[in-house]
Amino acid sequence: MLLTSIDPLAQELDRQMDRLSQRMFGWGEAARGSVMPMDAFRREDDVLLRFDIPGADADSVDVTVDRGVLTVTAQRTENLDKNVSVIMRERPLGTFTRRVYLAENLDTEKIEAGYASGVLVVRIPLQDAAKPRKVEIKNVDVKALH
Repeated sequence: MLLTSIDPLAQELDRQMDRLSQRMFGWGEAARGSVMPMDAFRREDDVLLRFDIPGADADSVDVTVDRGVLTVTAQRTENLDKNVSVIMRERPLGTFTRRVYLAENLDTEKIEAGYASGVLVVRIPLQDAAKPRKVEIKNVDVKALH
């Protein structure tokens, strides 16, 4: 498996935070889950991740890797004039974080990232040992291989 997102402690913490936020602010997993949606693609030589972060300033986007965990952080802010009053706010503001647990066969030393038009693209190459390779078939006596 190339990406793992199963962490029982983190899942339980998420559930507890959802309960608390639902009680205090009236929002939970549905609202929080839509803040930084991600697509992941396994290709021949790499894994490609795409994170939607519309409205985040490029300077606020941060990607780090530590012990097999890729962390994406972005901030969405809005500066309104003093004479402007908010009528409705459905787009969350603040700092948002998404963690992806990476498999050991990914080369975290060679990660590349780019951000344009509200989409962060992260490319993580496979380690050479994890790439599929063709095995040469020799014309030999089959008994010699046993």
